[in-house]
Amino acid sequence: MTAEKIFNAGVVGAGGAGFPSHIKASAKTEFVIANGAECEPLIHKDYELMINFAEKILSGMDIVLNSTKAHKGYFGIKSKNVKAIEAIKSKLKKGNIEITELGDYYPSGDEYELVYSTTKRLIPPAGIPLDIGCVVNNVETLYNIANAESDIPVTEKFLSVTGAVKRPASFFAPIGISFRELIEQAGGSRLNDYGIFVGGIMMGNLTFDLNEVVTKTTAGLIILPKDHYLINRKNQPKQNWYRIGKSACDQCSYCTEFCPRYLLGYEVQPHKVMRSLGFTKTGSGVWNQMAELCCSCGLCTLYACPEDLYPKETCDKAKNEMRSERIKFVQIKPVKVHPMKEGRRVPLKQLIKRLNIQDYDVPAPYIKTEFQASEVKILLKQHAGEPAVPIVMIGDRISKGQLIASINMGKLGTNIHSSISGTVTQVTGEYIRIKA
Repeated sequence: MTAEKIFNAGVVGAGGAGFPSHIKASAKTEFVIANGAECEPLIHKDYELMINFAEKILSGMDIVLNSTKAHKGYFGIKSKNVKAIEAIKSKLKKGNIEITELGDYYPSGDEYELVYSTTKRLIPPAGIPLDIGCVVNNVETLYNIANAESDIPVTEKFLSVTGAVKRPASFFAPIGISFRELIEQAGGSRLNDYGIFVGGIMMGNLTFDLNEVVTKTTAGLIILPKDHYLINRKNQPKQNWYRIGKSACDQCSYCTEFCPRYLLGYEVQPHKVMRSLGFTKTGSGVWNQMAELCCSCGLCTLYACPEDLYPKETCDKAKNEMRSERIKFVQIKPVKVHPMKEGRRVPLKQLIKRLNIQDYDVPAPYIKTEFQASEVKILLKQHAGEPAVPIVMIGDRISKGQLIASINMGKLGTNIHSSISGTVTQVTGEYIRIKA
């Protein structure tokens, strides 16, 4: 029944690709791990959620522990986040949940890294946590699971708006609301000309479109000056990334030596993937395979490479090429943690300095907001799997929380609910627009 309620409420992973949460809740496992690591620079939403809603997050943890028959739960939280640790500890009622304090490194929240930190188990190459008896959920996902148990669907997203805004803050926002309205809630931008990193600087996307909208996986917005080094780099045409890499990569291998997956023992070698740019006719199929287990954390591109090249983006390209050619790399050698792993970890403060964003490294406290959205544009694919199928028509009057799109039986996906009350004004294959 729990998994059915989670499905009905449209709960997906709130901290990553949006994997439908009812599937994880249906598994049978040993450990449930709550991901509160939050290692993306300048994003603070999980920290604020744990401080202000610890009891509900723990309720969600208990629900998943029961549904999966797991005998132990872990919270992965950075030891620097003392208030979050205290908030969770103060609400703990059972002895089967522990807190694993993590170092302030990037990327402590990577699933493979977090599972190893909490259980000392290594996920098989190209595997998932369930392969070694673990289920991992973001802390906001657990919050939403607690709501689902009370038949409250996902209609809001908890997120941070930081960077060059007047009042950096974290708050709940209706799904489908525009980025323009999010920035207004943070007091507006301090700049006339800026770019927006959606979901984070390291793993997020860059946009200049204020009409883009919030989804179930939007972790936050980071506003930076349009002439900032990071925006200039990200805003290059893709062909430039590969052309420059083909001509300038000297195979120093720093990208590999700092790769967190490589240091855990996985065969991820970005410097070899860079060779695919120069050997497109004879060796790309070989070198591309070294990208299969890359987690796209961006550390190679934005920290390790001394020549400001794009190994992460080249790995993304390689993975897409392998997928289109149906090539699946399987690591043969056993996974063994690199002896230099601890010595090569990247402190978050050091990464922030390298990215030249230390001026924006400030708190984003939780604020209660009352959005008066005139309309929302709710995407039908804001989760892993298949898009949801609209079940409403233009002209329909609907209420907040009403089901507006569902997933076909047997498909991977989740339900979508309206985040406001109003009238349906547009239905396409990609979104539903609702006017208040």
